[in-house]
Amino acid sequence: MNDRLRGHVDVLLLAALEAGPAHGYGLAELVRERSAGAFDLPEGTIYPSLYRLERKRFVASRWKTVEGRRRRVYRLTAGGTQELERQRSEWRDFTRAMEAVVT
Repeated sequence: MNDRLRGHVDVLLLAALEAGPAHGYGLAELVRERSAGAFDLPEGTIYPSLYRLERKRFVASRWKTVEGRRRRVYRLTAGGTQELERQRSEWRDFTRAMEAVVT
């Protein structure tokens, strides 16, 4: 995984789930598409993050048949929406501070 992503995978997944329920591979595709290929999350990163987010009750999941295959589909919870907004606020503060120093 790209070192720049360390510590930010959870917010990427929460933001991707804001678009609607998805399975892990679908989330990876969405993040890759939205980032124009810059963020290519491996399965070994996505699933542990999803399990952690589920333990924190930021996402919920259920089994569903998708394209003939049984997959675990994740959705954002109300707590996950709140956490996403909290992390977005922190991210905006961080980027403003970085821009003030770097530019």
